[in-house]
This record gives sequence, structure tokens and C-alpha cells, in this order.
Amino acid sequence: QVQLVESGGGLVQAGGSLRLSCAASGSIFSINAMGWYRQAPGKQREVVAVITSRESTKDADSAKGRFTISRDNAKNTVWLQMNSLKPEDTAVYYCYADQHEPSGMIKPYWGQGTQVTVSS
Repeated sequence: QVQLVESGGGLVQAGGSLRLSCAASGSIFSINAMGWYRQAPGKQREVVAVITSRESTKDADSAKGRFTISRDNAKNTVWLQMNSLKPEDTAVYYCYADQHEPSGMIKPYWGQGTQVTVSS
């Protein structure tokens, strides 16, 4: 099993910045994609940004120009730098990773989530 531990959430005013971190530990063989999803109250979980092991990134339209995802493969850590935050960015942010298991399957893993609240 892989454990994902997030940190960096909190309360910030509109226009401010936060940096989320997520470190993977446990039975790590070959982590492929890592990323961030978010879920606001009453809404479905949605992708924010994803980065592959080769550091190819894909951002949601809502994140483009404001959020930057990065990772350190050696440390199995992914970050999300969030700038120009808006009240509509308020959500629980979940770290995601998937791994090529020894069985050959790709298994997804999720963190427990970190709350980001942006006040107007």
C-alpha cells in the first residue's frame, strides 16, 4: 500500500497564495501520475492538475495561469502552488497517485484531503 500525506491547506484571503504538498510513502515500486483533485460542498470531485513521472502536466481550465503543479520523483512528492486564489477555489483538496503494481495493474491511491478556504 502507498500512503499519501497532504499538508499546506488553510484559510487565505482572495488574491492570496497557498502551497500544497503531498508525500508518498509505503510500498512504492513505480509511481506513475501524481496530482491534485478537489471537492467543494455539494459538488463532485474534479481534477485540478496532474503530472506524470516524466513531468508532463495537465491542468484544469480553472487552474490555468494560477496554479502550478510540480514533483520530485526522488522524494515521491508533489506540490501545488496556488496563486490568485478565488472564493470558488474553496474545497477539500485531495492528493492522487497511481502506481504500476508488481501484478502489472495500475492502482490509484488517495490522500485524506486538506481543506482550502478562500475568503472574499
